[in-house]
Amino acid sequence: MGQLDASIVATALPSIRNNLHASIATVEWVVLIYVLVLAGTVAAVGRIADRVGRKLLYTYGFGMFVAGSAACALAPSLGLLVVGRLVQAIGAVMLQANSYALIRDVLPPGRLGTGLGVQGAAQAVGLCVGPALGGALTALGGWRLIFLVNIPIGLIGLVLGWVFLPRSTHHDPTSRIDPYGTLLLAAIPAAVLAALSFAAQSGTPSWTEPALVVLACALVIGAVARQRSASGSVVDAALVRTPPFVAGITAAMLSYVVLFGCLVAVPFFLENTLHVSPLAAGLELTALPVSLAVVAPLGGAMRDRIGPRVPTGAGMVVTAAGMALLAASATRMDLTVVALAIAGAGMGLFVAANNAATMFAAPQERAGAAGGLLNMARGLGTALGVALPSLVFALGRGITSVALLLLVVALLTAAISVTWSGSPGRVTSVA
Repeated sequence: MGQLDASIVATALPSIRNNLHASIATVEWVVLIYVLVLAGTVAAVGRIADRVGRKLLYTYGFGMFVAGSAACALAPSLGLLVVGRLVQAIGAVMLQANSYALIRDVLPPGRLGTGLGVQGAAQAVGLCVGPALGGALTALGGWRLIFLVNIPIGLIGLVLGWVFLPRSTHHDPTSRIDPYGTLLLAAIPAAVLAALSFAAQSGTPSWTEPALVVLACALVIGAVARQRSASGSVVDAALVRTPPFVAGITAAMLSYVVLFGCLVAVPFFLENTLHVSPLAAGLELTALPVSLAVVAPLGGAMRDRIGPRVPTGAGMVVTAAGMALLAASATRMDLTVVALAIAGAGMGLFVAANNAATMFAAPQERAGAAGGLLNMARGLGTALGVALPSLVFALGRGITSVALLLLVVALLTAAISVTWSGSPGRVTSVA
C-alpha cells in the first residue's frame, strides 16, 4: 500500500498542481512531507517496536494510513492535502519500521534473501499498479480517487495482519528513545529539502537557500553531539560502526534517489513536454516496476546462493545502462519504455540482495532498529529523488540532464556495493 500510494501520487502531481493552482516546487510537498516523516522518524519507531512489539505497531499503522487517506481525498486545498499526507505518513512509519523485522523473525538466514525478494516483488506490484491506476483514476474522475483506493486495501491489511502475523519473539526491553535527538534527526532532511525546494522556486530571497544549508549543518552537528551524549539515542552506535551495514543503508539511499528520480521526472516529461495523457504516462511508467517485480525474487535467490556482491553491483550497473538509454532517447517514447524496463530489472537485482545483506549484518534482537535505519535511508533517498528532478527542471534543464545525474548516482551505488557488500563485520554485540 505504501508503494502504491507513492507511485500513484507521483503520476498525479501534474493534475494536482493544475487543479490546486500550485507551482512544481510547492506541489512536490505532497510527496515530500510523506517521505520526510518516514526519513525522520522511522528509525525511532523501529527501536520502539523492538521494545513494545512489532505486530502491535504494524497493525495499528494500517488504521492510521486509512484515516490519512480519507483526509487526503476530502482535502479542499493544497495545505490540507499536505496535512492529510502527514497523517498517512505516520501510519506508513508504523508499517515500514516493522516490515523487514517481521520477515527476519520468521525466516532462517539461508532463506532471508529469497524472502526479501518476495517482499521486493510485492512492493514492485504496488509500484506497478500505481502509475496505471493513478493515470486511469485521474483521467476518469480526478486525483482525489487515488487516495480513496487506500481505504479498502488498508482495512483488509489491518484484518489480515491482526489474524496472521506472529507476535514478536525477540524483544529488547532496554530500548529507549531520546525525544530531542529524534527531533534533531528529523529536522536535518527537512532543512536540506526545503533548501532544494526554495532553490527551485523563482522569487525567493537570495539568502533563503544559504541560510537553510547553514541550518542543516548546525542540525547535523547538534544531532551527532546528542547521539553521543544522550541515552536512548535513535541511531544504534554498534550498527553504524559496522561497515557492511553502513554500506548497505548508504547504497539503499542512493538507489532510491535513482528509483524515485525516474518516477517523478518521467511523468512530468511525458505529460508536459510530449503532451501525453495521464493514463498513457502511467502505462509507460509501469515498465519500470513490472521488470523490478519480475527480477526481484531472482536477486534475492542469488544473494542466498552466491552472496550479495554480484546481484547488487551488477544490478546498479544495469540500472545505469537504463539511465544512459533514457538520456539518449529523450524524445522517443518507445525507447523511453525500454530504458525504464532496463532500469527496473537492475533495481530488482539490487534491492532484494542489498536489503538481505543489510538486515543480516544486524543481530535479531536489533532487527527493528536495523530495519528502521534502512527505511530511513530509503526515505532520504526517496525525498532526494523527488526534489532533485524538480531543481533540475527549474534550472531549465530537461530529462536528459536528470537521466545523466541518476546514471552517476547508480554507478556510485554499484561501487559502494561491490566494495563493501558481504565484507566481514556482522554485529554480534551491542554497546
